[in-house]
Parts: sequence; C-alpha cells; structure tokens
Amino acid sequence: MAEKPVKRGDAAGSVVETDVQAFLQQVERAPSPRAGGGRLIFAMDATASREPSWQQARAIQARMFEQTIALGGLRVQLCFYRGMAECRHSGWIDQPEELARLMAAVQCQAGLTQVRRVLQHAIDEAGRQPVQALVLVVDCMEEDPDKLAGLAGQLGLLRLPLSLFQEGFDAGAERCYRELARLSGGAFSRFDADSPEQLRQLLTAVAVYAAGGCSALKALADQHGGVAGLLSQQLQ
Repeated sequence: MAEKPVKRGDAAGSVVETDVQAFLQQVERAPSPRAGGGRLIFAMDATASREPSWQQARAIQARMFEQTIALGGLRVQLCFYRGMAECRHSGWIDQPEELARLMAAVQCQAGLTQVRRVLQHAIDEAGRQPVQALVLVVDCMEEDPDKLAGLAGQLGLLRLPLSLFQEGFDAGAERCYRELARLSGGAFSRFDADSPEQLRQLLTAVAVYAAGGCSALKALADQHGGVAGLLSQQLQ
C-alpha cells in the first residue's frame, strides 16, 4: 500500500495532491484499450496564459514514450488552440524528438478556449481509426457547457475517455471539466504549475493506459510501489 502524501501546509496544495491521486485511481478503473500499443491525442490550450505550462509539457513529454516502449509503443497526435479561431493538429508521431520539435515551434497567443473544436476533432479522428485516449491540459472555460457535454457523451459512446488536467483553481471551469470527464468515461485532475512532477506523472499514467490498458498500469504500479504511491513519493 502506498504511503500517504506529506501535506504541504496549505489547503490548495493538499487539494491538488488528493485530486491527482483520485485521477490515477479513475484511470486504473477505466476499460482497457486494444493491447500492443495505442494512440493518444495530446491537446493543450496554447492561449497566452498557458505559456509556462506549455514549456513544462514540452520538457517532460518524452517520458510518455519512454514508459510505453515495452508495451508496443505509443503514437501521439499534438492538438492545440490559440488566438481567436485557430485550432490545429499534427500527424501521428512516435518519436519524442519530433513532438518536442513541433511544440517548440508553437508560440502561445492570447485568445479564448476552443475545447469544442478539440472534442469534435477527437470524435472525427476516432471515426477514422481507433484512438485510446484524449488528454487536454487547460486552465479556464469560456464556452457553453451544455454543448461540450453533448460532445463528451459522444466520446463516451466511442469508448474514447477524455482526461482533463486543469491548472489552477477556477471553480466554474472545474465543475464543467469534471462533468466532461465523467460523461466521456475519463478522469479529471488539477495540477500545480509549480510542480512539474505532477504533470509528468499524470501524462505518463495516461500514456501507459493508452499503450497497454489497465493491466499495464497495474504492472507499472507494482514496479514502482503503485501508481498513486509513486506520485505520492514525488510530492514528498
């Protein structure tokens, strides 16, 4: 059994630790995708407020690939939105160097959230070929929650779970994102922008799930003392 995380001494830090552990438990309970590798859509808000987290993700994304080699590998599609109406996606990538190169070329720009376009893209992509996981890293919410809920429900029908990682403590956005994760069969967690290890652990967990399913996550947990336990040790 994993050790309990050491409290940081502030309420916000304790809430983040609890959210992250709860997220990993949700992922472990999710249905297993096709064995032998998988596809993951890695979507990020690239509006101006996201610049620090974009740089964090760029620095740690290679870990996703490293943890999935023995499981048959991982193919990642980068998706991002920025500005007033720009939402783009890459082709499928199986090398961390290529993903890092693409992320380095993106400059964050002021604008509004475009979560709807990300969810619709994932639905369209899953209609062409199997996709095992969708990750979205965000902070705020500036769209109609009801319209997003309908798209999240479609993801659920496609068995494409949406894993939402929210930076910060925007309560209104959190309520919306938790509901989207629930409707899709996915999971939600907040993370602390000052603790890049949290984001690394979350991305690694979803990558392992996408590549090998629940059994792969459990094997990773056994190897490192439990997925939640590994995260707790990083936070101590």
